Amino acid sequence: MVNVLGPRDEFLRILECELEADLHVRGNEVTLRGTPDQVVFAQEVLTELITILRTGQGLTAETVERVVTMSEAHEQVAPAEVLTQNILSNRGKTIRPKTLNQKRYVDAIDQHTVVFGIGPAGTGKTYLAMAKAVQALQAKQVNRIILTRPAIEAGEKLGFLPGTLNDKIDPYLRPLYDALHDMVDPESVPKLLTAGTIEVAPLAYMRGRSLNDAFIILDEAQNTSMEQMKMFLTRLGFGSKMVVTGDVTQVDLPGGQLSGLRAVQHILDGVADITFCQLTNHDVVRHKLVGRIVAAYDRYETAQPHEDERGQRHDRFRR
Repeated sequence: MVNVLGPRDEFLRILECELEADLHVRGNEVTLRGTPDQVVFAQEVLTELITILRTGQGLTAETVERVVTMSEAHEQVAPAEVLTQNILSNRGKTIRPKTLNQKRYVDAIDQHTVVFGIGPAGTGKTYLAMAKAVQALQAKQVNRIILTRPAIEAGEKLGFLPGTLNDKIDPYLRPLYDALHDMVDPESVPKLLTAGTIEVAPLAYMRGRSLNDAFIILDEAQNTSMEQMKMFLTRLGFGSKMVVTGDVTQVDLPGGQLSGLRAVQHILDGVADITFCQLTNHDVVRHKLVGRIVAAYDRYETAQPHEDERGQRHDRFRR
């Protein structure tokens, strides 16, 4: 019961706030009071929490909140099934999907050769793709991991950076290194990079290559041109898998250039063995304020007249 209610009844307070049914705890019994629908829903939430505990996985305040949110959605997949799916474990830390859309994204990577993960910041697009890549490498499903992203500044001109070529491209690729260090022992990362087992490179270096037996991740794909996107996708070789991630609301391409990620959704729609996974602000797994920020921007942009990449003005309220 202590595990269900949390330290100092932390989880109980969350449940009392989130559930409409009244909860009364006495000893090892929880009594629910309310309308039949309220009681049934509260019972479902408590059952899911107990199921998670029985797998040996502890509960956190975030987990309790996510169980309530997923239960409210009345999806066919049980919250416990989503939150107990292990992808990768390293140094006592286990990486799991935290929302239903994240589970669908992870499952799609298993089932398809080319997967597009499209969604706002903080939804785990790159992080989960990286976890699946490391998992595939450890299982010897691939021989190497290739991580790439376009070298585009986010609204700032960085000028001519000093140092060697690696020093110049390192700032663009730093987020990929950060995720990699979470999943692979830090002392082994330099060895894997030196051996070419893991390769981190700017997108411009992909031209002319054929990538066989590799797990390839293209990050920040919203900053690719149509030509770059086509070039990248046609690098696919035998025994390889590709994951393309990006946020179409954060395009940093200069001069109103058309984003390759936006265009590819229409070009490849319906092509076999290629799938598009959409994540939303409800899938944000950073600080909960990030989800609210993304939702606020979505509401603002929906209410504003806007210009497309070709500079044509549109009014969303025009009938």
